[in-house]
Amino acid sequence: MGDSETVEALQRALATVIDPELHRPMLQLGMLRDIAIDGDAVSIRVVLTTPACPLKDRIQSDIEAAVVGVVPGINAVRVTWDSDVSSTRGLPGRQEIAGVRNAVAISAGKGGVGKTTLSVNVALALQQSGARVGLLDADVYGPNVPLMLGLTEQPRANREGKMLPLEAHGLKVVSFGTILKPGEPVIWRGPMLAKALREFLYEVEWGDLDYLVIDLPPGTGDVQLSLAQSMPMTGAVICTTPQDVSLADVSRGIQMFRKLNVPVLGVVENMSGFVCPHCNEKTDIFGTGGGRELAERYELPFLGAIPLDPRIRLGAGGAPFMVSLSDTPVGGVFRDVASHIAAEVSKENFAAAPPPEMPGPRMRLAG
Repeated sequence: MGDSETVEALQRALATVIDPELHRPMLQLGMLRDIAIDGDAVSIRVVLTTPACPLKDRIQSDIEAAVVGVVPGINAVRVTWDSDVSSTRGLPGRQEIAGVRNAVAISAGKGGVGKTTLSVNVALALQQSGARVGLLDADVYGPNVPLMLGLTEQPRANREGKMLPLEAHGLKVVSFGTILKPGEPVIWRGPMLAKALREFLYEVEWGDLDYLVIDLPPGTGDVQLSLAQSMPMTGAVICTTPQDVSLADVSRGIQMFRKLNVPVLGVVENMSGFVCPHCNEKTDIFGTGGGRELAERYELPFLGAIPLDPRIRLGAGGAPFMVSLSDTPVGGVFRDVASHIAAEVSKENFAAAPPPEMPGPRMRLAG
């Protein structure tokens, strides 16, 4: 087979590779680039919609299956990974945050379900995957993010008067807790809350972020309403525990976001059983499966179940779980949850405004 015939055969083969999340040919989406044939091998740069993609192994296997043994003379594929994070498109009546591609809210119907722990560790897992991540602690009445990240200083302003986020473990962080005196309560009416939130969104020098993770206060109040009406939120993640009282509260939260036209990306079940570190026996202290049942009832993705681990509470000293214990099984669960959230963000952005089909990439012979 001649060189031109090999190139044509390779193009036909790669045209059959489908993105497993977006369900479109990766070649048409411009996700397969810098394709070169070098002897009996093909090198390809795969550009994903998120560095936290949970399906890299499947994508590589699909490319190899489409090419090796199908295109004559090609016996190997060398894949390098890259990413270009998708962005939430502008929405009518909502002001975009300069430089922020996606805003993901972490919500809970009631307090005490581990929402802030989820927010902090998901943000860290996304950052560790290679994404640029900010964390906004919008839990006005209980801003615990500074405690979990070990932040004690107050933010400064740049020459233009915009607030500069604090930094912790690679995250850009803004929190009500860093501008209040220790123990000072927030006794604000709705208009004051809305004004403060707008300043935290638009008067902060966030820089370029792939994801802004927003830790919401529990319930369905002024903060949720102000955020949803101000900015283009990519979606909300619902955090719950297995017991019925929490699930009843969460149901109200899901309905709230739907009424506000904010996509619900899925459900995470926290405190999902305790695994004894001595005998590895699992005890379902708060029941089991409630989060998955809730997701199924509302036809939402189930993003994962995070077990109880006594070491998580140690993160309140400034070293969160994904910093001190990221290589443990629970750390792997946080990574999986973050990957599933990132995948849902990509799907939501694609559904809202699918990119145009790209012309086939120019394939070359090396050497």
